[in-house]
Parts: sequence; C-alpha cells; structure tokens
Amino acid sequence: MADAPLVLASASPRRQQLLAQVGITPDEIKPANIDETPLKGELPRVYAIRMGRQKAEAVHVPGQYTLAGDTVVSVGRRILPKAESAEEVRACLELMSGRAHHVMTSVCLIGPEGQVSERLNDTRVILKRLSDREIEDYCDSGEGIGKAGGYGIQGLAGGFIKQISGSYTGIVGLPLFETLSLLRGQGYRL
Repeated sequence: MADAPLVLASASPRRQQLLAQVGITPDEIKPANIDETPLKGELPRVYAIRMGRQKAEAVHVPGQYTLAGDTVVSVGRRILPKAESAEEVRACLELMSGRAHHVMTSVCLIGPEGQVSERLNDTRVILKRLSDREIEDYCDSGEGIGKAGGYGIQGLAGGFIKQISGSYTGIVGLPLFETLSLLRGQGYRL
C-alpha cells in the first residue's frame, strides 16, 4: 500500500515545512481535536508518546498513512505549557533561563492496515541566562505564543540557545530522522 495517501494529523505549519524540507507533501492536513491535559503524575516522556498516538488514532481511517507528532518541553518532571499568553511565555523563560531543559517530540505513524509505529526524540537544550530585558522583548514579540515551553528555536529565541544535544528538527516539532525511518519502515513511498 505504498500508494496510500498520507494524512498529517497536525495544524502545525512547522511540521508541514519540515516535511516539505525532505520532499514530502501530505495528501491531507487533518488536525486532531483531543484533550491534551496531562494526567496526574504523568511523566513528560510518557505524556509525549501518549499525545502523539492519540492524535494519530483520532484521525486515522483504514487505507491511509496517518502521521502525528507532539512536542513537550520539560524541566525535570515538570511539563511546561504550550504558552497561551505573554505571562506564560515569561514564566517558561524565567524557569529555563541559564539551565537545561528537555524537548521531547513523539512521532506516531499508523499505516493503511492499522500497524502502529512510534518513536520519541529527546533533545537536551541549554538556554543562556536571560536578562529581564531579553525576556520582556521576547514576550513583546509574540513569537512564544502557541509554542510548547513558550519559545521557538527557529525564531528570535534561537539567539538564547547556548547548547543543544540532540535533534534540531525535533525541537522545531518533527524529528526528521525518526519520521523518515518510520515512513520507510512501513513502506511509504519516499
């Protein structure tokens, strides 16, 4: 079923751009509408995998490839929110300033016959110590709104990154190495 259509279960323009970067254009974009509330005591890694799978399952129909992903930013066992306000962006940046955090992006692929494959990319990121002015300017830019952990590495916050150990594309929202491995493994035409 290598000719089966590919459905991306995400509204993220960044995921679409990353797929386009490697020559993949989904046949359909169908964002999943699920409850993304972490369970009480749920660890970031478990949460990321669960979200990726639930998003794929929510939109999958037999006869298609369904690709979903979820990005989670954590400091220790604490899952940071997808920032919805400048105040949340500020709180995230203040917490991560001068220290390491993890960006975990899960990828789930459900094949045409229902076979499920999934991977998790875990990238360690260290932000420089941010001044109050840098945090305020970033909050004013609006760039962190709608992003896990309140920042996007591909924008202004790229200047805050002291070190990464892992996948840049995983931080952006779709680790391409893992994604391509899953697609090849299930026989999707690349």
